[in-house]
Amino acid sequence: MARFEVPEGWVAQAYRFALDPTPAQLRALASHAGAARFAHNHMLALVKAVMDQRAAERSYGVPEAELSPVLGWSLPALRKVWNQRKAVCAPWWGENSKEAYNTGLDGLARGLDAWSSSRRGQRAGRAVGFPRFKSARAPRSVRFTTGAIRVEADRRHVTVPRLGAIRTHESTRKLARRIEAGTARILSATVRQDSAGRWHCALQTLVEAKCRPAHAPRSAHPVVGVDVGVKADSLLVVATPDGLEVERVAAPKSLSAAQGRLRVLQRRAARQHGSYDPGSRTRQAPSKRWRRTQARIGRTHAHAAAVRRDVLHKATTALAQQHDVVVVETLNAAGMRSAGGARKRGLNRALADAALAEIRRMLGYKSRWYGSHLVEADRFYPSSKMCTACGRRKPNLTLADRIFECDECGIRIDRDLGAAINLARLGVPPQLGEQSPTGSGPVAGRGATHETEPASAGDADGYEASTPHHQPVDQTGTASPQGEAA
Repeated sequence: MARFEVPEGWVAQAYRFALDPTPAQLRALASHAGAARFAHNHMLALVKAVMDQRAAERSYGVPEAELSPVLGWSLPALRKVWNQRKAVCAPWWGENSKEAYNTGLDGLARGLDAWSSSRRGQRAGRAVGFPRFKSARAPRSVRFTTGAIRVEADRRHVTVPRLGAIRTHESTRKLARRIEAGTARILSATVRQDSAGRWHCALQTLVEAKCRPAHAPRSAHPVVGVDVGVKADSLLVVATPDGLEVERVAAPKSLSAAQGRLRVLQRRAARQHGSYDPGSRTRQAPSKRWRRTQARIGRTHAHAAAVRRDVLHKATTALAQQHDVVVVETLNAAGMRSAGGARKRGLNRALADAALAEIRRMLGYKSRWYGSHLVEADRFYPSSKMCTACGRRKPNLTLADRIFECDECGIRIDRDLGAAINLARLGVPPQLGEQSPTGSGPVAGRGATHETEPASAGDADGYEASTPHHQPVDQTGTASPQGEAA
């Protein structure tokens, strides 16, 4: 399938609304999410059975041409087999929209494609494992790409196929005004349940002429560097290339603030009749009190996430709107938390509470919205270990050293502020013939990745509704599994 491209002058944006469904709609939402999970698990079991059968036949010396027929891993191939089997394995399939089953099959196709690409070394990042069966306790979600998807004129309801008009907790006027003016159109809708049990509807839209608001204040400092951290008083440190500290955003520490309540609730849940009996190591029917306690735990986590998301959105929006060039560091956030065990448990929790990778992701698309320029420093750029005065590096700097003291020139400066200054200097274009303080190259631009391209479909949201279909095709025209390519 051809890759969806955003038209020139438009950007992809999602509008997320909390829902207030009726009891009948709650049951229908749960049914659709369960149907997606069933389709995913059923076809995954079939894929594994075919792979095991072919492996067993190979072990007996059966030639490749005489092996059992392969099962295609693309979305059209999986959907074709599902339509042939659904009348037998799921006689109730007509109770839900076809989009529910397509959601589960699309997720399976993407997972198989990611595993196959990672196995062949064609996918960057950490190795991707083989898809696993979805549990009933997994997050519930279903995506609608066809049918009636709209925002109602009363601006209090959204309509999705088979579920009808669902009331929203908040007004949908922001999106409704754009649709009425012809500057936005809806592509798809994803209905998802969060950890607190509340359902949300995210509408993926195309928005025309997304630009910097006229009322947005402009900063006197066009180029700034942003250093991120986990300290309570310096989640974001914003500085200019000449050493001026513009802003210091405090970390919300919402997860740390909720630890007391979570500790009480989790101990209470451990004393109640839960879904698992550690004595017999078997699953059991949980009690109603255990379910209520789990719901409170989920609401506590959802509140902490909402507070963190609110702070990050406000900070990144202000950076993208007020400055022309924003320089950030590229951190391996997942790798920073991958090792250490119990001895760095507190640091791992602080890193998760700060959501360091989320800051760069938000700045990535907001800079395209508001016309600013995002510069990403190289992952190994020593912003914290380099002197802002003479440019000398201090390799033996530890995480506990919060004040940078240069052994060469003797300058003392806050470590986070110094890192922000060094990052800001990457956003200044080097002058002809100008050298860095160390004499090894130009002052700025080293170790930085510039992102100036306008938003495209690949930058914003990837493939619209289905999996990329680039699997090899055999002589019969059936897409062969990539994972079995020998």
